[in-house]
Formats: sequence, C-alpha cells, structure tokens
Amino acid sequence: MAKTTKTKDGEDEIVNICRNRRATHDYEVLDRIECGIVLVGTEVKSLRDGHATLDEAYASIDRDEVWLVGAEIPEYGFGNRLNHKPKRERKLLLHRREIAKFAAKADQKGFTLIPLRMYFKNGRAKVEIGVGRGKKSHDKRDSLKKADAKREIDRAMSRKRRI
Repeated sequence: MAKTTKTKDGEDEIVNICRNRRATHDYEVLDRIECGIVLVGTEVKSLRDGHATLDEAYASIDRDEVWLVGAEIPEYGFGNRLNHKPKRERKLLLHRREIAKFAAKADQKGFTLIPLRMYFKNGRAKVEIGVGRGKKSHDKRDSLKKADAKREIDRAMSRKRRI
C-alpha cells in the first residue's frame, strides 16, 4: 500500500505508484512535465493500494485538452456497483500555455506524448509525461551497452571502497 511520509522539513515526499519502464527503452525522452489527473473515488483508492499500469499508455491532445489513453487502474476490490472502468480515458490537468508548448512539440513528425510515471505528491495523484522520439534498434543496443558499462564501473567502485 502506498503511504506518504513527512520529511524533516514538514513537506510530503513523493510516493511512486508505477513507472513506465518501456518508455525509456523504446523512446528518447526530450522533455518532461508534471500534470494532475482527474480521477473518481474508487480509482484513488486503487492507486493508494499501489495498483496501476502504464505499459501501453500514451497521451493525446484533443480540442485543447490532454487525455491519458490506455492506462489501466484496476477496479477497487471493496468497490460496489459504482466501481470505475479500468481502461477509461482520463483527463490530464495542464495550463493552456503548457498544452500549447507540448502540442507544438508532439505534432512534429516522429514525436509522441508518453506517460513516464504516476505518483502521489502532497496527497494528489500526478502523472509525469514526456515528449519522446522512437528509438531505432541500433539506438536501443547502444543504450544497453552504456548502461552495462555504467553498471560495471559502479561495481568496481563499490569493490574499491570496501577494500
């Protein structure tokens, strides 16, 4: 179950609900923005239990509004007949100038809006979306090589500190 805890300064810290791991593998993320999300009561309860999936999700702009499409928030276990639909479209909350900025970037050929993670911040559900460009297979291999090299360097440095 996702819980918020206070930091020493008295501010709520960020509690991650889920991450879209495929996004950084399949896309090169150029720009990120935090936005709110419109939810119903049983969706919030399901998110507080830590249940959500962003694997096949994307964001679309329709008539100056941003919508999260394909994100799955499963039904709340103790919900009644008024439970929500798991894969419904959800409205994202952004200022008009932010929507205009992201719409201009996303309308370019080869770019798309992808949700990167969902989290609670100060008790409110937030979604981080990014403007991404699809990677080719050679770009993915290059990213994997860099990650392996960084992992090896970190392991060597941790062994050196132990000695």
